[in-house]
Amino acid sequence: MHARTTNDRTAAPVTPLHTWKPRALYIHIPFCTNKCFYCDFNSYVAEGQPIDAYLDALEREMERTAAALPTERIDTVFVGGGTPTVLNPAQMARFLASVRRHFPLAPDVEYTMEANPGTTDPAKLTAMREGGVNRISFGAQTFDNGLLKMIGRIHEADDVVRSIESAKAAGFANLSIDLMFGLPNQKLSHLRDSVSRALELDLPHYSLYSLKVEENTLFHRLYERGELPLPEEEEEISMYRHLIERLTEAGYRHYEISNFARPGYESRHNTTYWRNEPYYGLGAGAHGYALGVRHMNIKGVQPYIDAARERLPRLESHEVSPQEAMEDFMMVGLRLLGGVLAADFAAQFGDGTRLEERFGDALRRLTGQGLLERLPQPEGYRLTPQGVMLGNEVFAAFLDP
Repeated sequence: MHARTTNDRTAAPVTPLHTWKPRALYIHIPFCTNKCFYCDFNSYVAEGQPIDAYLDALEREMERTAAALPTERIDTVFVGGGTPTVLNPAQMARFLASVRRHFPLAPDVEYTMEANPGTTDPAKLTAMREGGVNRISFGAQTFDNGLLKMIGRIHEADDVVRSIESAKAAGFANLSIDLMFGLPNQKLSHLRDSVSRALELDLPHYSLYSLKVEENTLFHRLYERGELPLPEEEEEISMYRHLIERLTEAGYRHYEISNFARPGYESRHNTTYWRNEPYYGLGAGAHGYALGVRHMNIKGVQPYIDAARERLPRLESHEVSPQEAMEDFMMVGLRLLGGVLAADFAAQFGDGTRLEERFGDALRRLTGQGLLERLPQPEGYRLTPQGVMLGNEVFAAFLDP
């Protein structure tokens, strides 16, 4: 049994990372009502797709995965997409039952499902509750209807409010929404209004992301043609500062670069990624990490279905070297505003493995630049306020050139 980092993050090191069994499970549902203009996720418009055949294939992958790499328990489940809530109530119930059949869920499991506003009717919410889901993350993005249309969303701002009301009425208390900033034609005044409306919902968790123009998206094609009116960098920085100020003033803890929560409502599943711990990844295009190996599944829906009939539907996998794993530990771990701890580093990479011995030059340089600060007890490092604003620069410093 390996050591798990506890809430106070003082767990003693026991066995190195490459022996840890996953206790987190990610499952990908690649279907959407439509494709947003900025989205490069592995997702497909649901109409005409073989959804039931996909769920059959997904259960076959669950069965093979649980047999090949059994675990004592699953502490967190995250169902992402796509939009998992495009499943109808019967499909939802069937899918969630298959998860319970193949994985030993802990009594206090955090069970998250992503949802788009307007896709969670009472029957579907009931199926989700009965199937074990206890946390919903809604993709609100903005409360400005004009901006919603511009980025290819088909819901309106009022749909967010109604969806949250319905979820609360169905018994869901652990709710989150995503907001985006740096959108085309978005002004700071738009963001101020969206943040005010988001805070009126009185939710325990908010995720706040800047737009990234990714290849193979409509936005990328527009950007290449000079037809994507993005805010200037200074205005985008002002938006991010405004988000931090408003959420902090409202009593939320800024616990990760893009995430804010009331105490006890931090995303346990995503913290698995940020602490570089292993996790199962199931479904078309899903990524997983276990026993020192990262894998990615076949992306296409039908190719995934076909492959899952015969084997685990892997597209590729590779062993993670100790150096790569240590770099990953620093780059994702420093996203957490609590920072990285020397004891956690030793727990993942073996007793006697010292943080400063591996990354001393980078740590000294970044500390000297005012981007990191040293934590005395327990020993570690975290971003300074300036480092939060220049996170990518900090993270890149830990890559072996």
